[in-house]
Amino acid sequence: MKITLADTSDAKLIHHVMIRAFMEYKDEEPPSSALEETVESISAAVNDGEQSFISYVDTEPVGMVRFRLKENGVYFYRLSVIPEKQGQGIATKILKSLEDYAKQNRKTTVLCKVRMDASKNIKLYNSLGYSIYKEEVVNKSNGVNIKVVSMMKQLQ
Repeated sequence: MKITLADTSDAKLIHHVMIRAFMEYKDEEPPSSALEETVESISAAVNDGEQSFISYVDTEPVGMVRFRLKENGVYFYRLSVIPEKQGQGIATKILKSLEDYAKQNRKTTVLCKVRMDASKNIKLYNSLGYSIYKEEVVNKSNGVNIKVVSMMKQLQ
């Protein structure tokens, strides 16, 4: 498996992998807002400083994570692995690459937010050394409230 830092031309690929992975949440109430994103919205985010890692098996893109370098650490979101490749350690390897990148950029903390009802994601992050430091309700513009946890990992 190869993990590479994406460039601005990869927005379509990032979108494709993300949508395939997040389709499992289409029937959630409410569905993940990842499903509302477009290639254009991802391109705009990249132009505004967002970065991504893409994971490949042979030449097939199988996973990705989007992130931003912040003053207090690296904030990641939309970690995605295509359904037929889930459970093979790809997300773990992507996060390890992200943590290495954080260290290279002198960041000591990696952070994320997770829906409380995404228990398998919380369990994965816990197993990798992330801990919950905050619980909150996010009020979406459409009036829907979503319970989320903020998680962090201190890097050595």
